[in-house]
Amino acid sequence: MQMIPFDKRDGFIWINGSFEKWNDAKVHVLNHGLHYASCVFEGIRIYNGKIFKLDEHIHRLFKSASILDLKIPYSFEETCLCIGELVIKQNVKNGYIRPVVWRGSEMMAISAENASTNIAIACWEWPSYFSPERLLRGIKLTVAEWVRPSPKSAPTDSKAAGLYMICSLSKHKAEKKGFDDALMLDYRGYIAEATGANIFFVKDGQLFTPKPDCFLNGITRQTVISIAKKNKIKVNEDYFNIKFLSNCNEAFLTGTAVEISPVSSIDDYKFNDRTVTKKLIDEFKKEVLN
Repeated sequence: MQMIPFDKRDGFIWINGSFEKWNDAKVHVLNHGLHYASCVFEGIRIYNGKIFKLDEHIHRLFKSASILDLKIPYSFEETCLCIGELVIKQNVKNGYIRPVVWRGSEMMAISAENASTNIAIACWEWPSYFSPERLLRGIKLTVAEWVRPSPKSAPTDSKAAGLYMICSLSKHKAEKKGFDDALMLDYRGYIAEATGANIFFVKDGQLFTPKPDCFLNGITRQTVISIAKKNKIKVNEDYFNIKFLSNCNEAFLTGTAVEISPVSSIDDYKFNDRTVTKKLIDEFKKEVLN
């Protein structure tokens, strides 16, 4: 089934305080967010009509905006309220919410502190990122050429649009080579994350996951760590090089889009077990529907 392009859909998008028809929600081509990446965003899931961890996502949206010197012209409470109204208006039961904040078109220069800050929120039906069959098989990753930058060279603790450029480049190259996604190392050569998701490994019944000191500590990542601890599964956060994978028997990604997705291989490293991963998937399903 062919996906409908995102600029040709029906419904409404909330933008700068009002509901606009989907196709009427537009910005000018001389937009600072487009030219200089002064833009942050969030991705939020809806399960059975319930928004999953809305407060945590909107707190992170405001934090990201602040890091990029963007002043959202609505309060936290107003933003959450508008999201709830949009979900009802769009009648989305299982789907995705995309809030985005960007600097406007009043100034076309690197310095644009006096330009407006804009916010829009879209919402649409969206099932699981991978089909049940693909999820069961696991996905294939390859190590990317691009690396996650140092916190001294980019605002790595924000969900900023500009940070995803190397993710798109890495994923495109991986897909052209027959892989589903790419594993990105950090600027020191340690394992970091996939292009849009955090990563976990399982060895001897324990979880191992990279320390998020130069990439986002994902909300789904935090949820999975909490679930693991509740189920007496030890969680180890540390720095891991590629050779660490040779002793792991499971691997999976976590994120709002991918939820919990098993990884079958990273280049020549194979992960054939799913025991702990399946347990966490089952517990995660209970969590999102609770």
